[in-house]
Amino acid sequence: MHLVLVESPTKAKKLSQFLGKDFSVEASMGHVRDLPKSTLGVDVDADFEPKYEISEGKTAIVAKLKKLVASADKVYLATDPDREGEAIAWHLQFLLHGSAKSSTKNPPKTTKTTTKKKGPEFVRSTFHEITKSAVNAAIEHSGTINMDLVDAQQARRILDRLVGYKLSPFLWKKVAKGLSAGRVQSVAVRLIVEREKEIENFKSEEFWTISALLKKLEIPKDFLANLIKIGDEKLEKFSIKNSDEAKKIISTLENADYKVKEIEKKEQKRQPLPPFITSTLQQTSFSKFGFSAKQTMMLAQQLYETGLITYMRTDSVNLSNDSITSARQKIEIAFGKNYLSEHLRTFKTKSKSAQEAHEAIRPTSANTESELLNKKLTPQQFKLYDLIWRRFIATQMSNAVFEATSLDISAANCIFRATGNTLKFDGFLKVYQQKTSETELPQLKEGEDLELKSLNPEQHFTEPPPRFNEASLIKTLEEYGIGRPSTYAPTIATIQDRRYVIKDGQKRLRPTEIGTLVNGILVEHFPKIVDIDFTARMEEDLDDIASGKRQWQSVIKEFWIPFKETLDKKSLELSKKEIATQETELKCPKCGKNLVIRMGRYGKFYACSGFPKCRHTATIEKNPNTDEITEIKKEDLGSCRKCETGKIVKRRTKKGRTFWGCSNWPQCDWATWENPNPPLPKSSTDEENND
Repeated sequence: MHLVLVESPTKAKKLSQFLGKDFSVEASMGHVRDLPKSTLGVDVDADFEPKYEISEGKTAIVAKLKKLVASADKVYLATDPDREGEAIAWHLQFLLHGSAKSSTKNPPKTTKTTTKKKGPEFVRSTFHEITKSAVNAAIEHSGTINMDLVDAQQARRILDRLVGYKLSPFLWKKVAKGLSAGRVQSVAVRLIVEREKEIENFKSEEFWTISALLKKLEIPKDFLANLIKIGDEKLEKFSIKNSDEAKKIISTLENADYKVKEIEKKEQKRQPLPPFITSTLQQTSFSKFGFSAKQTMMLAQQLYETGLITYMRTDSVNLSNDSITSARQKIEIAFGKNYLSEHLRTFKTKSKSAQEAHEAIRPTSANTESELLNKKLTPQQFKLYDLIWRRFIATQMSNAVFEATSLDISAANCIFRATGNTLKFDGFLKVYQQKTSETELPQLKEGEDLELKSLNPEQHFTEPPPRFNEASLIKTLEEYGIGRPSTYAPTIATIQDRRYVIKDGQKRLRPTEIGTLVNGILVEHFPKIVDIDFTARMEEDLDDIASGKRQWQSVIKEFWIPFKETLDKKSLELSKKEIATQETELKCPKCGKNLVIRMGRYGKFYACSGFPKCRHTATIEKNPNTDEITEIKKEDLGSCRKCETGKIVKRRTKKGRTFWGCSNWPQCDWATWENPNPPLPKSSTDEENND
């Protein structure tokens, strides 16, 4: 009997359909071995040796798998085809066989064994799609565990553990209990905080534009043209600064003759976008459906495990020759030859670290159209599959063709310009819709007179940059080279779970008070932890480990030594009073000492300076000199669930019972007894265990 090990029951069930009766497929239910939750689990004095233990709740699963291994002839480790999957395979082999081959360049101490145990042969099988042909090929061409990938995953895990378990307690002592810091999450928070500062410091500037509503003589259809030139001066954004300047220009144009000066027509072609990678799938599904990054990955995982799409964690836009051929066959049959691109269309991956051996996210079959799955999938699964299928098919379709028209119109000493854009052939747009602005202009000739219907001056003000949403934050992290396909979703989820960031009414990310404070501390005292370039270089180091160019211990050592020195120094130099305490002249009603304002996990509050002898505290919006409750501090809990314009605020009834309601009351009557943002669950202080 051959035993095949995968992570999930869904994946196991699908594989069982392809493999014969000689194969048994079992699920490990994810990770089976990890660093301990209660201790650091890394021996920093012994070359950073990790001290792994069986994951919580996995003892019974491991025992079951050991029994199955004992009666197996061969064990296929068929976990996911990335660093995380490679590490899970390595841990499984270690637990179930007692040994695991390690890289000769970099032998982890945890893999050393004194006696090689007898038992079945362990082999590694990888596939990027769960189809019969791919699975059978993977079984037939099985190999060994790639220790370079395992080492890269170990390095990320240990780095995140060192930061989480060493820096988080520093924040507990110096600021407030329950806080945390993370190697990638803290950089994400910094980006959001700095964007918020840009918005707060932004100074709006006034500018004006002028347009003319014109029409061809004897034809009722109007069209707009914008003023682009006065004399020899080409107008820039701030050329017309105020209403007086706009009125002066209009006065010269009101009685002018309007004439077509120049007509330019040209054909424009638009090519389809590349197939999806993890980041672009997350960005597009957010913009089209409002799906969070975490939700997108959950749905994609379900589609992958049921054999409908290829592996969903990838940064490569590469497509297999077979998939391109099948897509082109589908297009010719369904839409006709004129919708087929002239040549096979391939795409180049921009990321230096992308693994070209991997594929982009695509359907496993070009013939499995979305409509065929409508009743088999949930509405959300259907939307995501349909998006992936259409994006993939579009890659091999012909270009969309537009006719672009530009009209320059003279009036007095000014030039107006009107532009038109007409779709001549939809091409790939027949399958994959993108925003297109079609504006049809009347047929005109150079020198032709036009009738002025109105002149329209319009006042504008420059606007601050928008807050990040999940899509734009992922795009920015990717541009900076921070994080990898599997880390975007858990990073964004973590900073919201920690309540360093919340979403406003437009689903944009806004830093909380505590998020801003923690970021300020890290920027001032631990600048490397939140330095964008430093974090990006660390990702490159991890990629070098994965490609066998560097040893993981040396990468961690280079980080650990200066980090530990800074941490020790700041622990001695800084006090809680310096970082998170503000003096006041208010007196404590219990002991008479001065009150101070301190920062807690959920915001600022009054506390007695005589702590711990006197433990009097009061919310900021409570009278600090008495115990009389007015209104609990309006903690930033996001927008009202009903009207969306008001804010959720925490209040008390006259009898002292806490409830949450809308700040627009009584205009909006939304209220609830349930906390809309409950306290955080107890969890590990290091980064999400994801690679």
